[in-house]
Amino acid sequence: MQLIQTVIVKQILTEKSKQKLLEKYFAGKLQMQKEYEQLQFELKKLEKAKKYQPSALKNHFEKELKKRFEKEKQYEFQIEQLHMLPLGSELKEKEVQALVEVNVGDNWDGIKGQRTIIIKDGIIEEIR
Repeated sequence: MQLIQTVIVKQILTEKSKQKLLEKYFAGKLQMQKEYEQLQFELKKLEKAKKYQPSALKNHFEKELKKRFEKEKQYEFQIEQLHMLPLGSELKEKEVQALVEVNVGDNWDGIKGQRTIIIKDGIIEEIR
C-alpha cells in the first residue's frame, strides 16, 4: 500500500544560494513598488473620470495598496534576516508530497516521522 506524505525541502545557505535569494527578494520588492505606483496612478485616473463612487473606489484601492505595502515590508524583512544568517544555515524552501510504500510488519513510527530533503546549490545533499 502507498501513502502520501509531506516532505520538507530545505536548502543549505551558501554564497551562491544567498545571492540568488537576495536577487529574488529584491526583484519581489521592486515588483511590489511598481504595482503600488501603478495602483496609485489608476486611482487618480478613475477619480478624475468620476464614473464610480469616490468612497467605495478609495476603500478598494486602499486595501490593494496596503497589501502591496505589507508585501514590500515582508521582502525587506527577509532581506535583513538573510544578511544575518551565517553560511551553512538550513532554510526551509518548500514542502512537497511523496509516495511512501507501507507493508504489513513495517515500523509505523519510522514511516509517520517527518522526512526532509537537504539541498545545497541545487543538488540533493541528504535525505533524512
